[in-house]
Amino acid sequence: MKKILLLLAVCILAPVVIYATSANEGDAEETYDEDAFGPEAPIIWPQPVKAVIFTHATHTVEEEFDCESCHDDIFEMEAGAAEQGENFTMQAMYNGASCGACHDGETAFSAAAGGTPCHIGVRGHARLMAKESVSGEKPGH
Repeated sequence: MKKILLLLAVCILAPVVIYATSANEGDAEETYDEDAFGPEAPIIWPQPVKAVIFTHATHTVEEEFDCESCHDDIFEMEAGAAEQGENFTMQAMYNGASCGACHDGETAFSAAAGGTPCHIGVRGHARLMAKESVSGEKPGH
């Protein structure tokens, strides 16, 4: 009976292990295409609150938006332009400007919802800046 249970367990688990291994190998071969999905490095905004993190991959790869979904109607396609705009405030976002155009609670989680995954806070910002000083790499902008 023990041999039958062991054989059954192997027959069930083997395909799962093989699939997981092959899926991970496929991921290693793929490279991130910045031309198709935007810059790979995260953007760290020190305002409207310190600090907010944005990654193109979350929006383009994971959520399958294309660049034109945001650029140039909502955001100019120029580094540093977003935070220079007068609509780059939390109140403007609550009213549907900038990130709030999609983060309205219907298209995506609401910008008005507290504790969103975008807000890494002062401590998160300090940790990123510490990594930058150690590695010499600057988080994207």
